[in-house]
Amino acid sequence: MQGYGQFCTVARGAEVLCERWTPLVIRELLIGSHRFNDLHRGVPRMSTSLLAQRLRQLEECGVVERHAVGKVWEYHLTAAGEELRPLIMGLGQWGARWIGSRLREGELDAGLLLWDMRRSLRLAEFPPQPVVVQFLFRDGHKDERKWWLVVEAGTADLCREDPGREITLVLDATLRALTEIWSGDDTPQQAMAAGDLRVLGPQEAAGRLWNWLGVGTFAQARRARPVAVAPELRTTQAAG
Repeated sequence: MQGYGQFCTVARGAEVLCERWTPLVIRELLIGSHRFNDLHRGVPRMSTSLLAQRLRQLEECGVVERHAVGKVWEYHLTAAGEELRPLIMGLGQWGARWIGSRLREGELDAGLLLWDMRRSLRLAEFPPQPVVVQFLFRDGHKDERKWWLVVEAGTADLCREDPGREITLVLDATLRALTEIWSGDDTPQQAMAAGDLRVLGPQEAAGRLWNWLGVGTFAQARRARPVAVAPELRTTQAAG
């Protein structure tokens, strides 16, 4: 790791945190991923070798500690790592408020979206009977168009293959539409009105779907973003 060569603690802190992927690895640890495979599912475009390297570096810096749980290693933030929570979450909230989140095609990822949704489910809101939601992405890649979310007995599984269970609801949408709903750029009602989203199934279950799913971590900050003022209006206000 090449440093800045300065004694300033901003520089020294940036040497630890600002390498590519490192803030996202810390984000994953902060929101509850502790096993290597779960961490990798949160950063799927990061190679496993680079993820292992970043975890070692964070261990060496005292940000992460590793524990054996049976035959599996788990990674947890130390007290120093936990103190990064307001920084990482604040960065996400700042991005939601001030960085446009109309996404480029290369930033849309069905697997990452559904993994984030799966770990953020409001499990206490689900009924006692099993719920199976099938996701159909009209614009997804051929092998990523169909997904199944199975919620039963307080646990949730995300399936790439048909689990063979009775389907409660079908959510038929474009990947962009569902991503923008999750990130706070759009609402289900707006997406349905535009024809980019349909929910098929019993009316009662369909009416509860969004309460079950919730929204992304930073969606509220995105929805509370300042309204842009048109240049001509700024000029008028200044003249007044």
